Amino acid sequence: MIKTIAAVGLPVDEVLEIKRNRILPETPMDSMKRISIVTGIHGDELEGQYVCFELQRRIEQNKECLTGIVDIYPAMNPLGIDSITRGIPAFDLDMNRLFPGDIDGSMLEYVVARIMEDVAGSDCVLDIHASNIYLTEIPQIRINELHQDILVPMAEAANVDFIWIHGASTVLESTFAYSLNHIGTPVLVVEMGVGMRITRTYGDQMVDGIFHLMKKMGIWNGEVKSVRKPIISRNPEDVCYLNASVGGVFIPAAQHGAKLKKDETIGRIVDPLCGKILDEVQAPEEGMLFTIRDYPIVVEGSLMGRLLKKEVCGYE
Repeated sequence: MIKTIAAVGLPVDEVLEIKRNRILPETPMDSMKRISIVTGIHGDELEGQYVCFELQRRIEQNKECLTGIVDIYPAMNPLGIDSITRGIPAFDLDMNRLFPGDIDGSMLEYVVARIMEDVAGSDCVLDIHASNIYLTEIPQIRINELHQDILVPMAEAANVDFIWIHGASTVLESTFAYSLNHIGTPVLVVEMGVGMRITRTYGDQMVDGIFHLMKKMGIWNGEVKSVRKPIISRNPEDVCYLNASVGGVFIPAAQHGAKLKKDETIGRIVDPLCGKILDEVQAPEEGMLFTIRDYPIVVEGSLMGRLLKKEVCGYE
């Protein structure tokens, strides 16, 4: 059941519309649980588009197993998706810095307020993002430490590789997830893949996790796949940030998700004009490479990757 939850007029007789597709059981019941799948807040993050499609395809194949409400919001920033723009084109605004909005405010404040109004009250929300065009991320869920008691058990059921708990001071209060968590609607922020691309293996992994979470919540009574046990990081010192010491072209030498020894080469920064290696990017600690540079051009200070220390990963 498709519904327009917000609509505002634009120049040249166009309309900005935010739409939701609600999937109901064949026999609706009172007091059903509701899960909401939200994506497309950033227009250049497309990994969630496949998740929305595949989730609905699988539900329709076994509709009799659905016992709750599934709300799907595939394009919170449709103008950004249409123009492959991270923010809202023409307004030069990041939609994820406008929440909770204002129903009596400007056009965009009104739109995000209507989104808040519609999603609020869900029993669980997955806010699916990709990385930007520069970095690739393994499937992970990021959680504000203020809400970890409620969110970590949900995240553990979602089939991600990594749960990253951030300090409260590092989480912006104007984000979609913070605003909803603040009013008691639990939101899991998913990061996976790379900007402007769809990684089907990650999308399938996420859909498997959503079905597992739905079963745990009582929204699905069909068969589900077992999920992987995620690594959980609660200490900022668990993560090493790898930044470029010089500008050039980055040539990776390690695979994304690789378990590395200390000083093992992750990649090289080279000068294509002179044919020289300018720097070797090495693992500062033994651990797992959960973020790696995808876009090859770098300047001094560019993020090359993130490494989770071995003692946190727990592998042999």
